[in-house]
Amino acid sequence: MKLTTRGRYGLRFLLDLAMNFGHGPILLRDIALRQNISEKYLWQLVPALKNAGLVSTVRGAHGGYMLAKFPKEITLKDIVSTLEGPIVLVDCVDNDAICGRSGECIAQVIWKEVSQSISKIFEEYTLADMVNMANKKLKPLDYTI
Repeated sequence: MKLTTRGRYGLRFLLDLAMNFGHGPILLRDIALRQNISEKYLWQLVPALKNAGLVSTVRGAHGGYMLAKFPKEITLKDIVSTLEGPIVLVDCVDNDAICGRSGECIAQVIWKEVSQSISKIFEEYTLADMVNMANKKLKPLDYTI
C-alpha cells in the first residue's frame, strides 16, 4: 500500500487543525502556508473530510476550519480510509468477486493479514497521539510532516 499525496496532505491538514485545536476556526490560507501545500489542493480535500465528520467549517469574518471531533477521537485509519479508500494491499482483499481465484489463492490470505495489520496500526494512532509526538520532536510552530 502506498499513500498518495491526497492521504499525506490530508493528514498534514488535520494535524495542523489538531495542533491548533481549541483556538477557534483556522483559515485555509494559514494552514496552506504553514504546511507548504497549495490552498487549492486543500480545498479539494475539504468535502471528503467534511462528509466523514472530521472537519467542520465556520462561515463569516471569523470563519475557517476546525476539527469536528476531539483529536483523541480521530484515528489515522479514519483519515486514510476517508481520503484513500479501503486500507488493502490488493483489491481482492476487500472484494472476492474481483478475482476468480479468490477461493483458492494462498497469496490472498497473506494480503489480508498484512492489510489487517496496517489497518490495526492506523487504528491505534490518533491525532492527539501525533500532536504529542510533534510537541516532543519539533520546535513550536514547526510541525510540517
